[in-house]
Amino acid sequence: MPVSVLIVDDDEGFRRLAVRLLIAAGFTVAGEAGTAAEAGEAAKALRFDAALVDIGLPDGDGRAVATELAALSWHPRVVLTSSDPDAVNDGDVERSGAVAFVPKEQLPDGATRHLRADD
Repeated sequence: MPVSVLIVDDDEGFRRLAVRLLIAAGFTVAGEAGTAAEAGEAAKALRFDAALVDIGLPDGDGRAVATELAALSWHPRVVLTSSDPDAVNDGDVERSGAVAFVPKEQLPDGATRHLRADD
Protein backbone atom coordinates (compact mmCIF):
# COMPACT_ATOMS: atom_id res chain seq x y z
CA MET A 1 0.00 0.00 0.00
CA PRO A 2 1.51 3.37 -1.01
CA VAL A 3 2.52 5.90 1.62
CA SER A 4 0.25 8.97 1.56
CA VAL A 5 1.90 12.37 1.96
CA LEU A 6 0.69 15.86 2.85
CA ILE A 7 2.81 18.55 1.18
CA VAL A 8 3.06 21.84 3.10
CA ASP A 9 4.81 24.62 1.18
CA ASP A 10 3.85 28.19 0.26
CA ASP A 11 5.44 27.89 -3.20
CA GLU A 12 2.79 26.47 -5.54
CA GLY A 13 5.44 25.59 -8.13
CA PHE A 14 7.38 23.57 -5.59
CA ARG A 15 4.19 21.77 -4.51
CA ARG A 16 3.47 20.80 -8.14
CA LEU A 17 7.04 19.53 -8.52
CA ALA A 18 6.86 17.63 -5.21
CA VAL A 19 3.57 16.01 -6.26
CA ARG A 20 5.12 14.75 -9.50
CA LEU A 21 8.28 13.52 -7.77
CA LEU A 22 6.42 11.74 -4.99
CA ILE A 23 3.95 10.05 -7.34
CA ALA A 24 6.84 8.93 -9.57
CA ALA A 25 8.48 7.43 -6.46
CA GLY A 26 5.35 5.41 -5.63
CA PHE A 27 3.71 7.66 -3.03
CA THR A 28 0.18 9.04 -3.07
CA VAL A 29 -0.44 12.69 -2.28
CA ALA A 30 -3.14 13.03 0.36
CA GLY A 31 -3.29 16.81 0.07
CA GLU A 32 -1.48 20.10 -0.18
CA ALA A 33 -1.30 23.13 2.08
CA GLY A 34 0.26 26.53 1.41
CA THR A 35 0.18 27.89 4.95
CA ALA A 36 0.45 26.70 8.54
CA ALA A 37 -3.30 27.31 8.95
CA GLU A 38 -4.08 25.17 5.89
CA ALA A 39 -1.83 22.43 7.27
CA GLY A 40 -3.85 22.49 10.49
CA GLU A 41 -7.08 22.16 8.54
CA ALA A 42 -5.63 19.33 6.47
CA ALA A 43 -4.63 17.54 9.67
CA LYS A 44 -8.28 17.62 10.77
CA ALA A 45 -9.67 16.48 7.40
CA LEU A 46 -7.09 14.01 6.09
CA ARG A 47 -5.31 10.98 7.41
CA PHE A 48 -1.84 10.84 5.87
CA ASP A 49 1.14 8.66 6.62
CA ALA A 50 3.76 11.38 6.25
CA ALA A 51 4.20 15.10 5.62
CA LEU A 52 6.80 17.13 3.77
CA VAL A 53 6.88 20.53 5.50
CA ASP A 54 8.70 23.68 4.38
CA ILE A 55 10.45 25.59 7.17
CA GLY A 56 9.36 29.04 5.94
CA LEU A 57 5.61 29.52 5.77
CA PRO A 58 3.92 32.92 5.44
CA ASP A 59 1.89 32.52 8.62
CA GLY A 60 4.15 30.43 10.82
CA ASP A 61 7.24 28.36 11.32
CA GLY A 62 7.42 24.95 9.66
CA ARG A 63 9.07 23.55 12.78
CA ALA A 64 5.92 24.37 14.78
CA VAL A 65 3.77 22.80 12.07
CA ALA A 66 5.98 19.70 12.20
CA THR A 67 5.49 19.50 15.97
CA GLU A 68 1.70 19.64 15.57
CA LEU A 69 1.63 17.06 12.78
CA ALA A 70 4.02 14.65 14.49
CA ALA A 71 1.83 14.77 17.62
CA LEU A 72 -1.32 13.62 15.79
CA SER A 73 -2.81 10.43 17.19
CA TRP A 74 -1.57 8.29 14.27
CA HIS A 75 1.96 9.83 14.40
CA PRO A 76 2.70 10.59 10.76
CA ARG A 77 6.36 10.86 9.78
CA VAL A 78 7.36 14.47 9.16
CA VAL A 79 10.25 15.60 6.98
CA LEU A 80 11.27 19.26 7.08
CA THR A 81 12.56 20.95 3.94
CA SER A 82 13.88 24.32 2.80
CA SER A 83 15.73 25.88 -0.10
CA ASP A 84 18.30 26.95 2.53
CA PRO A 85 20.42 23.88 3.30
CA ASP A 86 21.39 25.44 6.66
CA ALA A 87 17.85 26.34 7.76
CA VAL A 88 17.85 23.96 10.72
CA ASN A 89 20.23 21.85 12.74
CA ASP A 90 19.81 18.33 14.14
CA GLY A 91 18.50 19.71 17.43
CA ASP A 92 15.78 21.70 15.64
CA VAL A 93 14.71 18.58 13.80
CA GLU A 94 14.59 16.48 16.95
CA ARG A 95 12.69 19.11 18.97
CA SER A 96 10.11 19.50 16.19
CA GLY A 97 9.28 15.80 16.16
CA ALA A 98 10.37 15.51 12.52
CA VAL A 99 12.35 12.48 11.40
CA ALA A 100 14.70 14.45 9.15
CA PHE A 101 15.56 17.67 7.35
CA VAL A 102 16.18 17.45 3.61
CA PRO A 103 17.21 20.51 1.57
CA LYS A 104 14.98 20.97 -1.46
CA GLU A 105 17.93 20.48 -3.77
CA GLN A 106 18.19 16.88 -2.51
CA LEU A 107 14.64 15.93 -3.49
CA PRO A 108 13.40 13.42 -4.36
CA ASP A 109 15.86 10.86 -3.03
CA GLY A 110 16.49 12.44 0.35
CA ALA A 111 12.86 13.10 1.20
CA THR A 112 11.41 9.87 -0.15
CA ARG A 113 13.85 7.81 1.88
CA HIS A 114 12.71 9.50 5.11
CA LEU A 115 8.99 9.59 4.29
CA ARG A 116 8.79 5.80 4.24
CA ALA A 117 8.16 4.10 7.58
CA ASP A 118 10.91 1.56 6.99
CA ASP A 119 13.63 4.27 7.24
